[in-house]
Amino acid sequence: MMIGMVGLGRMGANMSTRLMRGGHKVVVSDLNPANVQQLASEGATASASLDDLVAKLVAPRVIWLMIPAGDPTEKTVVALAEKLQRGDILIDGGNSYFKDDVRRAKMLAARGIEYVDVGTSGGVWGLERGYCMMIGGPKKTVEALDPIFRTLAPGPGDIPKTPGRENMGGTAEEGYVYCGPSGAGHFVKMIHNGIEYGMMQAYAEGFDILKNATSENLPAEIRYDIKVEDVAEVWRRGSVVSSWLLDLTASALAENPSLSDFVGDVADSGEGRWTIEAAMAESVSCDVIASALFTRYRSRQGHTFAEKLLSAMRNKFGGHVEVKETK
Repeated sequence: MMIGMVGLGRMGANMSTRLMRGGHKVVVSDLNPANVQQLASEGATASASLDDLVAKLVAPRVIWLMIPAGDPTEKTVVALAEKLQRGDILIDGGNSYFKDDVRRAKMLAARGIEYVDVGTSGGVWGLERGYCMMIGGPKKTVEALDPIFRTLAPGPGDIPKTPGRENMGGTAEEGYVYCGPSGAGHFVKMIHNGIEYGMMQAYAEGFDILKNATSENLPAEIRYDIKVEDVAEVWRRGSVVSSWLLDLTASALAENPSLSDFVGDVADSGEGRWTIEAAMAESVSCDVIASALFTRYRSRQGHTFAEKLLSAMRNKFGGHVEVKETK
């Protein structure tokens, strides 16, 4: 297929490359001309502006936005709404709030433009591993985009089939799934990220306890100098708490067991807050996710080893860099 990619940051550039490797024609756009030229050197078609991007795509056009959620996405959707034609498709693959998707879909539908929301997980590793995608929007439109999703997705790989799914069918085993109408994709991704908060917090707290087992407040006979980097590694092998997050934790600790490269000022990008808001609307308890979010708030006032580990994990899976304090 032919697709336009707007936003060539940590994920957008790698997604463009993966699409080109899969045989798709990609027209790229970014505020930084150097990013555009880098992708052009790999075989993408460069564009100098959104107008140029639209002009270089063949109708019905398909444009994928991979830009920060909130105001940047909103302004770009509004700008493209004035340039696209009936039958064109606009995909938001960032971390937009699902209620914004519902509103945008209605606004674009009035112009005959299709809107698809795709919760995308894979971080900086997605180029080789593939991207897990949770998709919302008109089902027929999503089905028409299947070649794009199939190329970006990890595929079944060497993951064993889940017992009981032998006759279920669908695309979940390929690494992408249709979740429902507008907003459903980003709703599922929002919950995914809320769970991620809780998992990261549990690892961080556990390793903080291990790290502080040398405390002089403890009796000498139960004071332990534990190599946390070795514990992370052994837990990767046969433990019930093994996961990709633990793999990344082990990598960070192997590189620097003290995590001295990190301050422990842990950012949140919105999904944890939105998950808690959804839980409140549904009268569902989410104690772990709420606690994990509030810990991130507190981390901006004082820092522990646990918070350094949270920063290290975010850097490993998403390339997130701590925002340095300015005084």
